[in-house]
Order: sequence, then structure tokens, then C-alpha cells
Amino acid sequence: MSIASTIASELAIHGGQPVRSNMLPYGKHVIEEDDIQVVVETLRSDWLTTGPKVPEFEEAVAAFVGARYAVSFSSGTAALHAAAFAAGLQPGDEAVTTPLTFAATANCILYQGATPVFADIEPETLNIDPVELSTRISTRSKAILPVDYAGHPAALDEILQLGERHGLVVIEDACHALGALSKNRRVGSIAHMTIFSFHPVKHITCGEGGMVTTDNPEFAEKLRRFRNHGIDSEARERQAANRWLYKMVLLGFNYRLSDMGCALGLQQLTKLEANLARRQQIAECYGQALEDVPGIRLPVERSEATSAWHLYPIRLNLNKLSADREQIFQALRAENIGVNVHYIPVHLHPYYRDRFGYEGGEFPVAENAYERLISLPIFHGMSDQDVQDVVTAVRKVMTYFAR
Repeated sequence: MSIASTIASELAIHGGQPVRSNMLPYGKHVIEEDDIQVVVETLRSDWLTTGPKVPEFEEAVAAFVGARYAVSFSSGTAALHAAAFAAGLQPGDEAVTTPLTFAATANCILYQGATPVFADIEPETLNIDPVELSTRISTRSKAILPVDYAGHPAALDEILQLGERHGLVVIEDACHALGALSKNRRVGSIAHMTIFSFHPVKHITCGEGGMVTTDNPEFAEKLRRFRNHGIDSEARERQAANRWLYKMVLLGFNYRLSDMGCALGLQQLTKLEANLARRQQIAECYGQALEDVPGIRLPVERSEATSAWHLYPIRLNLNKLSADREQIFQALRAENIGVNVHYIPVHLHPYYRDRFGYEGGEFPVAENAYERLISLPIFHGMSDQDVQDVVTAVRKVMTYFAR
């Protein structure tokens, strides 16, 4: 048997023994007994929703990030929608964002009848490029929506300067970045509004949930009303005051986060620092163990930033490989390493192609990155053996496919 066929037989995709016996997901929640207990206590309380755990959780998140206000929502997407509303987006307006994000970032602009405009990304961090952003601002622009891709803060100072110069609201999509730092400032205390997500794969979870932080009292008030059908008071406030009368003052939605979710979020928040430290540790391990692997480019963490490491996205150097991204993706999955891809650029989705006429090629840096991106598993519940399994599988697969 030739050397090549011997190596081929070792790959699980070719019938060899996989590195792991069970699939390791790219992200996963960690729920412990103390988390379960606080939810059970809330289930036994008088309030399952619109109760005291909601403001308690909001105040805790605001204190953590250093913002004056935090307003909770049923999901990160709901929080994005509310922020777009609070910013005043409406038909005829434009808002500039990145194409390399989950569709919700751009969709929230459409929810308000406005038009999303994309600006290409930096090749290093894969965050929106402030230079490209500046060329996409027009007289119709009303907001900028940078994304902290993978947990690395965007160039917030430059973006805020552009916002100030043009009178634009900066809505930071920090759904990847709870706990991240930009120039020693917590993400959540920098932009006009910052959005966080508490989906199960994030740094803490409420099951589902989102939050908007802001220092602007007018934004905070609009956000609270928008999540509660446009009503100007909360049910618990009315009950405490023995009042029944309420007034709907704007067209809102039912985007409330329950007391059960907030109770879970509060307990999870006590573990956030440890979760962040573990993710940083995993990222450092990957960086040290994979830096010499042929055919891959590792993510960066700039000196002025501290990433929250929601994702660990590597990029393939296809010129040095005998396989494309799909083949390598499938080979790693066969080794039971649950790699993923983040993200399909928004403008390449059929809805955006059909509605706005995108054909591909409009944003070459984002599209080039997308064709090469693979996200390795990273979550705070990973064991040292899990991390080693990822390293072993990546080295095994990439060595085989190296030219």
C-alpha cells in the first residue's frame, strides 16, 4: 500500500477511525444545578413574566458593561429590531452594515422599512472597514450597524466619529461580544446602543434572550415601550399602584423576556468572567497548537482589544491545499469535530439577491473570506480533551490535504 493510500485510510471520511467517538458541537450551553434551581424558584413565584427578575437582570447587565440603561428582549433579533425603531429608521432611510454577519443584523433595518447598505470588511479582523464604511454613507443614511465579528470589537472610535460627523446613530451588534474590551472599555458602554444575545451558544444564556444597553434615556424609554406593545407602563407597576389604566402610545411588539429567562440570565451572569477566561484559554491553546499547520490562517486579536471569543474562525489558504472548503469541512465533521461556517454574506442570500439585485462580487473581501472560513468549536464547557481532539483532527486533516 502506498504512503498516500495509508494516510487516506486514516481519515474518517475515507473509512478510517475518527478522532472522536461522538460529535463535538461548535458551541453549546452549560447549565448547572444552581441555574436550574433559580428557574424552579421563579416558577414557584407569583411572576413568570413582567415581574421583578426582569429589572434585576437589566440592572446587573448595565452594571457589568458600564451603561446607564439596559432593556431586555425575547431575543437578540428582537433587540436589534427595537434598536432600529428607537433610532428612528423608517421608509426612505438607509443604514450601513457589514455583509459578513447573520442575516438578523440587516433584516432589522428592513423591518423598519429602511434599506440596508453594505460596506466591505477589514481583511484582518473581518469587521466592517471604516474606510469602506465612509464611502457608503449618503444623505439618506440614518444609522450604522457594526458587528463585533466572532467577539472582536469593531473599530468603534472611528465608527463613532463617522456617526458624529454625519449625524448617525451607531447601533453596535455585539451579540458575539459580551465581555469584550475595546481600549480597556467594556463593549456595551461605547456605542449609542449595543445589542447582546443570550442564545444557548453565547457566553451566558437565558434560553433565548437579548438586551440593548444605552446611556440615552430617550432610547431606553422607546425600547421599553416597543417591547411591550407600545404601552407606556408595565403590568407590575400598575398592580403595585392599584391601577388598571394603560395607554398604547406607539405601535410595538410583544418582545418581552420572561422572569424565568431573566432568573437564568442572572445566575449565568455570575459565571461570565470564568466563561470568558475559559474561552480565552481555548483560543490561546488553538493559537499555539495550530500556528504551524499548513494551509490555515488563524484569527487575530488586536493589541487594543480583548475578544470575547464567541467563535474561533480559521481561514483556509486554498492555494496550499489540494481540497476546497467543502471537502475539508466534511473531513473534519467525519472526525466528529462539529465545525461550522460563519457566515454566508447577507447579500448572497436569495432574498437579498432577488430584492436588491446582488450578483456576487460586490464585496470582495467579505466574499473571499466566506469561501475560506471554518469555525472550530469553542465554548466554555469544553474539556481539555475536547480541545486536544480539535487540534488533533485539524492537524490530521490539514496535513493530508496540504500540497
